[in-house]
Formats: sequence, C-alpha cells, structure tokens
Amino acid sequence: MSEAKSQTLSGVAETLLIPLYIRAKESQRPDALIKDSKAVELVTQMSLDFSRVRQIPLSEANKLVIILRNREFDCYTRNFMERHPEAAVVHIGCGLDSRFERVDNGQVEWYDLDFPDVIDLRRELIGDEEGRYHLLGCSVLDDDWLEAVRAHRQRPFLFVAEGVSMHLKEAQNKSLVRMLHSHFPGAELVFDAYSPVHMWVSNLQTARAGFRCHWGLWHGQEIEGWGDGIRLLDAWGYFDCPEPRLAPSWLMRPNEPLLRTLRIYHFRLGKAGGI
Repeated sequence: MSEAKSQTLSGVAETLLIPLYIRAKESQRPDALIKDSKAVELVTQMSLDFSRVRQIPLSEANKLVIILRNREFDCYTRNFMERHPEAAVVHIGCGLDSRFERVDNGQVEWYDLDFPDVIDLRRELIGDEEGRYHLLGCSVLDDDWLEAVRAHRQRPFLFVAEGVSMHLKEAQNKSLVRMLHSHFPGAELVFDAYSPVHMWVSNLQTARAGFRCHWGLWHGQEIEGWGDGIRLLDAWGYFDCPEPRLAPSWLMRPNEPLLRTLRIYHFRLGKAGGI
C-alpha cells in the first residue's frame, strides 16, 4: 500500500485520531499493555494531521485509561467469540482501530461501521473489504446498514461501541439501543459511558480542540428501562483490576464509586427469536 496523501477530518470523526495516536505510542513502550502494529504504522508512516490531537491536555493517567478501555473491549469481544465462535460482530464507530486483526478467530463475520469519510479513509489507509470482513459507511443512527448486517441474522450478534455514546445525545443513544433491541433480539451490546460529572470535566479538557460530549450515565441499570428484556450483564471500571501503572492515581480510587468517571457496560438486548 502506497503512502497516503495528507488527510484531514473534522467534527466527531476527528476524535478517532486520539485513540489511534495513543495506541501507537503505547505499542512502542517496552511494557506495552496493548500491541497495535497497524496504529504504529499509521502514525509513523502516514501523513495524518495529529497537530490538534497533541494540543489536547491529556495526562498520562488519561492516556492509560484509554489503553485499558481499548484492551477491555478486546477482552469482551474475544469472550463473546469464545462462547459463539461463528458470531457476527458490528464495531460501531470503528475509526481506524484494527480490532478485527487483533481478535479474529477465523470464523467471525465482522462489520466495521463509521461515517462515510472515515470509512473512505480506512479503505485508503488500511484496506478494503475481503472475505468475512465488511465495511459500512454511514451513521449508526440511520437504518440503511441494517439489511446488510441482517444477512447474518442466524448468527449470535455482538455490537461494540467504544468512545461513541458520549458524542451522542441521550435521545440518540436511546434510539440506537431500541433499534438494536428491535432488530436483533438476544444480541449483546458493549459500550462505554462517562458519568455526567466526567462529561463536564472532559468538555473542559477538550474545548480548545473543539470536541464536546453530550451525554453521561450514572448507572447501567438506567438503560434497562429503554426496552423490554434489556438486562445489564456486567460493568467494568479501570480500578476493578490492579494495574501497576495506575499507582499514581490510586488516591482517586476511593472516590471512583461516586464519580464513576468511565465505565464499560455489557447488556443483553432481550431474548433471541422472533426475527
């Protein structure tokens, strides 16, 4: 693949450069918690514009939490495919993440979904669809993509949405969950959310770069009221498991149950059948 021309993104799509840049830097550490050779390649060899990303005042703890979150999403995805080897997975808001390459079990049908300009950039920098790997260029709030994905409706479905919910408004998040619940009963959904307090703090940090969050969630049980049979299976917080590199932030641990800055929520969307 030849070197790509200089690329620019705007709005929410530009936020995909933040985790890409952080994954690349983490992957080059001797004690890396995640290895993403594709991220390293994109950051060091491609002429993407990271100038605005470097202006965002993220602490080392903030960057580490992003890495731990990314690794945990990989774990959730692998776990689902261990239970359902022939699953269908839809990665909502995939950005330039190479999760499929990291977790592929040789059987999964995989869909990477993001805005059309992001998918166009993905095709140019990473590659096009092939075999069990598919690309969907549209907003997840549209229903255009549903028919393509429902071609595999006999398979167990997992939807993963990392770093997406906070950029949508509450009504949009509710509409998305209800749409997945209606069209894919029995599917599982994994997404992360800020608390309302952390949403406010995040907006202070990223205001200079023009990125804003619109929604926060205190408890995953709130989502259970969005549809019949929606059940919270479990949740994850970055202090749940000891991580030595989080040691400088351990003084914050007693406050985390109250602040709930960032958590990953894992749901089952009703009962399978009746598709």
